[in-house]
Amino acid sequence: MKHLRIIWDRADDPHGNVEHILQHDLSIEDVEHVLANPAAEGASRSTGLPVAWGYVPDGRYTIVVYEKIDKETIRVITAYEVAARRRRS
Repeated sequence: MKHLRIIWDRADDPHGNVEHILQHDLSIEDVEHVLANPAAEGASRSTGLPVAWGYVPDGRYTIVVYEKIDKETIRVITAYEVAARRRRS
């Protein structure tokens, strides 16, 4: 999945997406890596929002939840490591 633009909130926004992924021990680069190299794509069971699953460079299997803003732009909502029992193939 290639997006021309990914919207990131300011890093100092305590309620923003950057702070949220940092709380899950992920970086912007980790999330962008999964979005650029997804192992699978689908929709969140709880919200219906689009998701991408993939591996961050250190090998952790991660889910990224995002919203589509337009054809070329997305905004990351959250991202976190997925436990082995919850992984999709």
